[in-house]
Amino acid sequence: MKLILILTIPLLVLSCRPAAAPVAISNQPIVNGVPQTNLPLPPKKPVKEMTWVTTDGQTATFGSLAGKVVILDFWATYCPPCRDEIPHLNQIQAKYGTDKLQVIGLNVGGDDDRPKIPAFAKRFSISYPIAFPEDDLLEFVSGNDDRIPQTAVFDRNGKMITKIVGFDDNVKRQLDAAVETALSN
Repeated sequence: MKLILILTIPLLVLSCRPAAAPVAISNQPIVNGVPQTNLPLPPKKPVKEMTWVTTDGQTATFGSLAGKVVILDFWATYCPPCRDEIPHLNQIQAKYGTDKLQVIGLNVGGDDDRPKIPAFAKRFSISYPIAFPEDDLLEFVSGNDDRIPQTAVFDRNGKMITKIVGFDDNVKRQLDAAVETALSN
């Protein structure tokens, strides 16, 4: 019996060692054939053909805003940083006007969030259109990152200048700089 114990204890000690750390075999992780990234994915169709449906049921295309700088803000009513960002988006829209720039608030809060939008928009005095993005647009901008708010700035030619996640004073400065860059192109 002592011999069995003497032989078993070293095996237990050796078998309880921690596993080796995982090793990356690529700098581009792919799971089930889908790239895992928070970077924007290549669009499945031209950006100018991507759409959203407004709160009154009208379909709008990105292409209808050709020649304008476009800010697409992906948000939900239950998101505190989304609420914090709204006054700044209102200020940007007022500063540049709709002839140079258009902010579009794209709600991604789901079916439970939709009935809350009219009261929310009134409470926060949202001065820009609110809509619901098509899946291709959401996937193009957000990649596999489902955090909100996500704000994408596009230049007058429909090229994405930047995508920013979250909202704080640093993001506010990044957003302002991206708008200035987009307007100067």
